[in-house]
Amino acid sequence: MRALTLSVAAAALLAMSAGAQAQGKKLVFALVPKNMNNPFFDQARDGCKKAEKESNGAFECMYIGPGEHGGGDEQVQVVNDLISKKVDGIAVSPANAAAMGKALEGAKKAGIPVLTWDSDLLEKDKALRVAYVGTHNYEIGVNLAKLAQQIKPKGGTICIQSGGAAAANHNERMQGIRDTLAGAKSDQAPGARLTGQNGWREVEGCPLYTNDDFPLSVQQMEDTLGKYPQLDAFIPTGGFPQFIPQAYRKVAEKYKARIDNGSLALVVADTLPVQLDLLKAGLSKGQVGQRPFEMGYKTMFFLKDIKDGKPAPKDPTYTGLDVCTPQNVATCIGGSS
Repeated sequence: MRALTLSVAAAALLAMSAGAQAQGKKLVFALVPKNMNNPFFDQARDGCKKAEKESNGAFECMYIGPGEHGGGDEQVQVVNDLISKKVDGIAVSPANAAAMGKALEGAKKAGIPVLTWDSDLLEKDKALRVAYVGTHNYEIGVNLAKLAQQIKPKGGTICIQSGGAAAANHNERMQGIRDTLAGAKSDQAPGARLTGQNGWREVEGCPLYTNDDFPLSVQQMEDTLGKYPQLDAFIPTGGFPQFIPQAYRKVAEKYKARIDNGSLALVVADTLPVQLDLLKAGLSKGQVGQRPFEMGYKTMFFLKDIKDGKPAPKDPTYTGLDVCTPQNVATCIGGSS
């Protein structure tokens, strides 16, 4: 399956690069998500394609990445292929920050400008990209924690569900959750485990890591809530279980009474339309969302500015957050799409 995914990606890359070369002047900018089978990254793709249309032929948005979830190996291969084909710019959301840093050394040598979006590189590798464009990931965690605190002011037991253990953005979100609940700033992501600070304690077996495997994330949620029937808070740092809404509903509906009465603080990252429907249905108590459409849109024009010799974007460039609750769900979404 992995070999097939890579061969399909490589074929698409060859075809698109050949097309760009035939036209002569059109620049080719690649938008590389962690995986392409993901409704969150679909929004970034749509923003990228809108930018392409508005460029009036100046550049092409090449949306390319692994077909499925993973630890980042497939994504690194895609980026290596882009570098070897000498695309004009790369905007990547690293699935494995350390591995992507090594890959982007090749882009630096080749003179290909790189932006990161959604997720960044490790601190030691940030010179390999021009800027980060996306969410202030630590603040996602802060806002998720604040929602949980409103529901459970005395604290309690908690399980955090993350993406990949090597994904810098999810580690930063976890740090934001832990620091806010503990009332103390930790030195580095993913922060200090909660062992009773301010009344909060992480249960055994958590945090959970999904590696963007959505069926697995639902199973993890079901298993954890079953194992800890009095769990006080369950907080995914991404929309993983909600991205397959029918499966999520089946699990969450078992605990709807606890969600309603506040004995279970179920708050989730991301605010895609399907997720807001779940919030409206009372199957979460809050959502903290990003603006992936803007990420895809802005990175394309930033890469064009860089190629034109114009000033680089501010590093970091934050695209904003939306904090949605049952009370404001009709009006909570900002940004553009």
